[in-house]
Amino acid sequence: MHTGLSTVLDVLPIAVIIFSFQFLYLKRSVPNLKKVLLGFIYVLIGLAFFLEGLELALFPLGKTMAAQLTDPAFLNIIDPEDIHWSDYYWVYAFAFAIGFSTTVAEPALLAVAIKANEVSGGAIGIWGLRTAVALGVAMGLVLGTWRIVTGYPLHWFIISGYLIVVMQTIFAPRMIIALAYDSGGVTTSTVTVPLVAALGLGLAHTIPGRSVLIDGFGLIAFASLFPMMTVMAHAQIARWRAGRKLSPSLENRHAL
Repeated sequence: MHTGLSTVLDVLPIAVIIFSFQFLYLKRSVPNLKKVLLGFIYVLIGLAFFLEGLELALFPLGKTMAAQLTDPAFLNIIDPEDIHWSDYYWVYAFAFAIGFSTTVAEPALLAVAIKANEVSGGAIGIWGLRTAVALGVAMGLVLGTWRIVTGYPLHWFIISGYLIVVMQTIFAPRMIIALAYDSGGVTTSTVTVPLVAALGLGLAHTIPGRSVLIDGFGLIAFASLFPMMTVMAHAQIARWRAGRKLSPSLENRHAL
């Protein structure tokens, strides 16, 4: 009941803004008003069930997985103080797998990939974009979990990452830059965020000497940052490969 009420209060301002502009400023009726209202009801019900599911399943599951993967008995470590960051290799493997799989399944990314494919006339492949973004999220989560394990400050990685993004922006094809920047935000949506947040909080809670508040958060920042790098890198590699294919043909023409 509490989740449903909070969902209504969250969605109500959106509905008020949309209908206010439609009736007061545009002064037009809403096409298929009954279907629109029915759709809003479906959204409210879906969000309520989704938020309740997060609390009942995904957050506890992420915390449980982190606890199991960092358990000294699972790592075959007798003294917890002797644990080295390399002993947590299953954590890194799990972070890579969960980052890749959740991103590929992300509905928002699929929508962006389909639209990018349409407006580019097929030049941007749907699966190529989804794979590049998924690899970015997976790599970001591996580095982010390693940061939690080692305890290095978050800002070192974020600042360095954005410096790399800026450098890539200078040399990347112009048509891919805006899409790459959007891809970073698209990944942090309904499927990826709950599991990533739960994993980070679970790791910080179970690894000795880590603060849940300071070290537990920040994984989502890695999940948003690295897809920008991989999408621009994908475009740069594609341009380089296309240039290599053209070079032999140009040489043959000059020889003739």
